[in-house]
Amino acid sequence: MPKDFSRRRFLITASALGAMSSMNLSFSQTPPNWEFLPPLPEASGELVGATIGNTMYVMAGLDDIEFSPKGLSYKYDKATKAWTKLQNMPLPAHHIALVPLNGKLYVFGGFNKPNPEKEWKPLDNAWEYTPETDIWKAIAPLPKARGAAQAVVAGGKIYLIGGARSNSKNGPGTPIPRGSNTHIVIGDVDEYDPATNKWRSRTPMPTPRNHFIAGEVGGKIYAINGRIGAVFVIASDVTDVIEEYDPVSDTWLLVGRAPTSRSDVGGGVYNGKIYITGGEYQDTKRKMTFWAFEAYDPATKTWQILPHIMVARHGFAAAMMGNELHIVGGSFQSDGMPGAASPIPSHEYYKL
Repeated sequence: MPKDFSRRRFLITASALGAMSSMNLSFSQTPPNWEFLPPLPEASGELVGATIGNTMYVMAGLDDIEFSPKGLSYKYDKATKAWTKLQNMPLPAHHIALVPLNGKLYVFGGFNKPNPEKEWKPLDNAWEYTPETDIWKAIAPLPKARGAAQAVVAGGKIYLIGGARSNSKNGPGTPIPRGSNTHIVIGDVDEYDPATNKWRSRTPMPTPRNHFIAGEVGGKIYAINGRIGAVFVIASDVTDVIEEYDPVSDTWLLVGRAPTSRSDVGGGVYNGKIYITGGEYQDTKRKMTFWAFEAYDPATKTWQILPHIMVARHGFAAAMMGNELHIVGGSFQSDGMPGAASPIPSHEYYKL
């Protein structure tokens, strides 16, 4: 695919315009294009990303054939455009929650593979990573094991939201056979205080979900899109619901819907807006990934449609570096085909 795309104009019919106006959409006519950057040294799906300063960190990963967690850890330097391999995660896991705070990275939960079977074992492990020393440290475990959750910082605390865990009588960390219904999707909200290394339970999210995106704007946390019903794409559905959480009052509100229903999305927050791209969906007729790129403004509850990414994907690492949204790796095809894997090392960015 060529690096440079011609500038795009969107032609819409009057009827289509009327339908979209009800969703408060706006179109950018001649924005800059996505561009490719040096790829991740290892192709992988089910990655997560976070930024500290001018460095992006990419972690986790999943082997799509063996369904084994990779526990990868890399950093990308914006100035040199170079990747550096770091010490792998102490306990390899996929579908972790990753968030930066005060110059450190925090990793929560996820799934690993307890035996040769294709099972996902929910984890309650939590880790603090110090970039300067490339050292991992175990911190207080989660109140309950879970994976495919989101971690967001607000007011100096970390909020771990949603995800999925086993519903076995043997506990939330019981391995889940891939594709089974022996688990539950949750709306649990747990607050972690790095200063005290303690957790406390908060009001659950009204719409239990996993594989979603969450971001903080103006002291509020917004949960958008996601997978409902199950953690596995082959047994789930997706949602377009947007819910707002106020950490001060510990309350949730339904505030709208996204233009696109999808799960396993990625993005970031910049200048008061939440940017979302990529994603995955399956039903009995379709198995696909998304390349739509949309921005949500919580202040006006409106959406902006932006030029789509160059490679449709899901399960990728995403993070803002200043005014640039970087997306790395992932898979260009929705998962679940026996003997087939579609992970990519592709790295592209968009300047806002």
